[in-house]
Amino acid sequence: MKFLSYSHQGQASWGLATDTGVISLSTAQYPSLRSALVAGVLEQLGAAAQGRPDTCALSDITYLPVITDPGKIICIGHNYEEHRIETERDKTENPTVFLRVADSQTGHLQPLLMPPESSHWDYEGEIAVVIGRGGRRIRRDQAWSHVAGYSAYNDGSVRDWQRHT
Repeated sequence: MKFLSYSHQGQASWGLATDTGVISLSTAQYPSLRSALVAGVLEQLGAAAQGRPDTCALSDITYLPVITDPGKIICIGHNYEEHRIETERDKTENPTVFLRVADSQTGHLQPLLMPPESSHWDYEGEIAVVIGRGGRRIRRDQAWSHVAGYSAYNDGSVRDWQRHT
């Protein structure tokens, strides 16, 4: 199943993507994809929606970030050699870990905006791993049971603002 967050006629929603549209799953009890995920009912809601008619066409929506209200966004940088060399970083034993704020996300097909004060904007496609069940000190053999899904993810950085603190 493919879930997404979107806006239709100015109203934020989330639902199940079909080949031609979206079946809205937003309710008062589960107003966001994250709320259904946290409650552990995402698969159940998605399965119940199978076969229902589309609420709206894909061409009529504006994509929002998959999880519009994340608790946290933990990013891994310089985790492959080609990018490390491109950004002129020293070789390290471990990748860089950093946080991103929810407001910096964009949805599919939405523009990444370069601040006019920047002269070195960098962007790249990423893979987002959506953690559906929290935990701590999770055993390696149980790690995948905490992953709810994955998504394409836009990442943009103002390189000339980095490394100043």
